[in-house]
Amino acid sequence: MSRLAGLIRFSEPRPGDAAGVERMLTSLPGHRNATVGAGTGRLGHRTWLPSGPAGSAGAYEGLLLAIDGCLLNGRELQEETGLGDASDLQLIAHLVRQRDFASALERLEGDFALAVVDPVSRRLWLARDRLGVKPLYWTHLPGGLAFASQPRALLTLPEVPRELDRDFVARFGACHYRGIDAVPEASPYAAIGQIPAGHYLETRPNADPRLRTWWQLESAPEFAVERAEELAETYRALLFEAVRKRVATATRPIFTLSGGLDSSSVLCSAAEVTGRRQEAVSSVYVDPLYDERHEIRDVVETAVSQWHMIEVGDSLDLFDLVTELVAIHDEPVATATWLSHHLLCREVAAGGFDALFGGLGGDELNAGEYEYFPLHFADLRRAGREAELSDEVAAWAQHHDHPIFRKDAAAAERMMARLSDPARPGQCRSDPERLFRYRPLLTEEWDRLDGFRPDMGGPFESYLKNRTFQDMFRETLPCCLRAEDRQSAAFGLAHHDPFLDHTLVAFMYRVPGDLKIRDGVTKQLLRRAMQGVLPEATRTRIAKTGWNAPAHRWFGGRTLEALRDRVRSTGFRSRGVFDPAAVEALLDEHAEIVADTQPRENHMMFLWQLLNLDLWMERHAETTETAPQQPHAASIL
Repeated sequence: MSRLAGLIRFSEPRPGDAAGVERMLTSLPGHRNATVGAGTGRLGHRTWLPSGPAGSAGAYEGLLLAIDGCLLNGRELQEETGLGDASDLQLIAHLVRQRDFASALERLEGDFALAVVDPVSRRLWLARDRLGVKPLYWTHLPGGLAFASQPRALLTLPEVPRELDRDFVARFGACHYRGIDAVPEASPYAAIGQIPAGHYLETRPNADPRLRTWWQLESAPEFAVERAEELAETYRALLFEAVRKRVATATRPIFTLSGGLDSSSVLCSAAEVTGRRQEAVSSVYVDPLYDERHEIRDVVETAVSQWHMIEVGDSLDLFDLVTELVAIHDEPVATATWLSHHLLCREVAAGGFDALFGGLGGDELNAGEYEYFPLHFADLRRAGREAELSDEVAAWAQHHDHPIFRKDAAAAERMMARLSDPARPGQCRSDPERLFRYRPLLTEEWDRLDGFRPDMGGPFESYLKNRTFQDMFRETLPCCLRAEDRQSAAFGLAHHDPFLDHTLVAFMYRVPGDLKIRDGVTKQLLRRAMQGVLPEATRTRIAKTGWNAPAHRWFGGRTLEALRDRVRSTGFRSRGVFDPAAVEALLDEHAEIVADTQPRENHMMFLWQLLNLDLWMERHAETTETAPQQPHAASIL
């Protein structure tokens, strides 16, 4: 685990710069193990402050470099460049000197955030890996720029304004969590920008910073369905290699394990490539609806040397835990699942593990989400395959009907009409009914959603591929990766998601929908690829609990009353984001739904977002009162 932070001025350095960067460093998790390098010259004052192992910052070939993360193809690059035992930074410096910066990035494999300064050309480059596994933020400074792995480091600088991004507050307060990350270059703070996945930023004296794409998914010819067995073998080989490269970077890895295919496939692949059983950790619940300990045991018996169960009960001190979370994250946390992950990280770190492996990205690559079905149906209709469409809808209803979210032919037609755009083949639509469901609870002062419409564009001619592309880069995956990174870093853990290996991702976007969804069952090609690797009970399981948490039970009894008291408090009303009376009415409705024996959708996800947002805004106001500030009017976006 590493972190980076720094600042650069193209003008004269300021007296407080060195102390300012020192504050940036000490605000980041793990700063005690930092290596610090500083320099002066034509560029002015510059300091690289990664918080991690030696070798994560340095000067090579006349460049100053810092990296958060590591390269996975270092040995290959050593052989290619003839540099023998060169470090990651030496290899990067060599590539930058031999090529332009973007071309150098294309030769790198791994999950990383990178900062490079060339004192000769007087340029600074900031880059983020292809899938955005490692975060990187930046802000303007007079005569320069500052950057860091988390916003908290930038907010320690007196020149950086602390105002919240009001558009972000509106999205988090009123939208479904899938809308929170719809602006990939933004952050929760008005003056702080984010480098999106697969992008780099370049700046030099007397020029505005320029954000550019260095990698993106592109449409490529689909593989033939008839090659299914061959493709399954290729898939298995690519996943094994993605796991092998990442396990090689860990001293004592541990694998998150649920009852689903994704985490199970990562763990069992690790057992195959290493030739030994692995240690695993699982969040389990008192609530039987969300508990998967029975399903998990199949993999435990096959590939696990020691299984660590962390049982999460109903009587959590929810307010204290969410306060911990927002302090770690510098922002409100999107879903309740990450509270369970937080507790898991705490136990894993206490157990002496150094790297946490997970299955993020598996749902997007393998069409594993329930809501992907209607987009696959739309692809079948567009291809004129009505008989197959009818069969698939029938199988969907048979396997996945739900007392609240009904599955039948009429529901399929409504969902296709709502989520796919027949006038633009392959292009998806957002779901305003779901996205803006809680907008009426916002006050007029904070409702900034009139012009907000998520960018649903995608590079493919398939509705299903563009929907999963949306989730990869603008909806589900960004908030999950950010939460995983924050919480792992807070406990000194590296984190790895082998499904996000870019070679594997590019391969899976050439796999046709028929090899992902068939006969009402998702993840078809992964199931084939894992034959003989996964236990059969796991490989063939159709029911999907999903990586979720029983927050409806957490928001009950005394916790619900405490939330009601908070809504009535002077502080909540003074923040002015929500209409208190409307929120109280919704709390009553939530309590009624949870107590009712009839199946109805409750409001647990909104209540989670409400509590997170309000605690974050309260904390931000308290810390702002004591933070030294200097006048500065610039905004990133």
